Amino acid sequence: MAIITLTTDFGEKDHFAGATKGAIYSELPDVKIVDISHSVSPFNILEAGYIIQNAYNSFPKGTIHIIGIDSEINEENKHIAIKLDDHFFICANNGIMSMICSEIAPEKIVEINIHDKIQSSFPVLDIFVKVACHIARGGTLEVIGKTISEIKPIKNITPFVNDDKTQIIGSVIYVDNYGNVVTNITRSFFESIQKGRTFEVSARNNKFKKIHNRYSDIVNFEIPEEKRHDEGRGLVVFNSGGFLEIAVYKSNSATVGSASTLMGLSLMDAVSVSFSTDSILPKSLE
Repeated sequence: MAIITLTTDFGEKDHFAGATKGAIYSELPDVKIVDISHSVSPFNILEAGYIIQNAYNSFPKGTIHIIGIDSEINEENKHIAIKLDDHFFICANNGIMSMICSEIAPEKIVEINIHDKIQSSFPVLDIFVKVACHIARGGTLEVIGKTISEIKPIKNITPFVNDDKTQIIGSVIYVDNYGNVVTNITRSFFESIQKGRTFEVSARNNKFKKIHNRYSDIVNFEIPEEKRHDEGRGLVVFNSGGFLEIAVYKSNSATVGSASTLMGLSLMDAVSVSFSTDSILPKSLE
């Protein structure tokens, strides 16, 4: 049984998400539909790319992923279908797949060309659903599009590294539901530049010299709970997706605050890592 996922910026108020599901069920009554998220910030390609990159590989091979972000077709924003890592992705060619494609090479990319047969002002409903159902029935990508070799890149995926490799300058690409801020600096990229040196992570006026493996690593459990006062303390971790994240322990914007609110960090803000010239490996990364 085919699985089709939905990642959009439709929200929950309007009819768009429900109508899309209805159109899929009208063609494939036995399909399974999974909502990854409908709460992507409007037109935020980086945010959507981060979400789908960290969600898709939890699904079985052969899953079909509809990504409905900035999907109105025009001369600069064509529609594509991609087979990658034995998954299928249907979206606009607006850079949204750049994060995944920077790590894994696509097996096939086609530019969808069935628009002359379908008049639509709602391409996710009318075009993406048709393509997804075609693939779910076992159809090939060549039937719905012409093969292309490249997709549109997106800016700010790769952090900047200075010539002597003593500094990485990254940026915030995602703020999660807890107010934690995720950067475009991955663990593998960080370690390829670090090479055993000590470091300091800087974001606005906040500085950190340790990267934790878990959020709770900041807690000294030998101290009685009533005396700890750890909630609201800032820390840095490599999150479950392998991205450098600045967080607040047990963050809550309504009570103790979050990394975003307490540190004043928003999308695209700079986050830097400065490396020393020594070769002492921090205990948190041993």
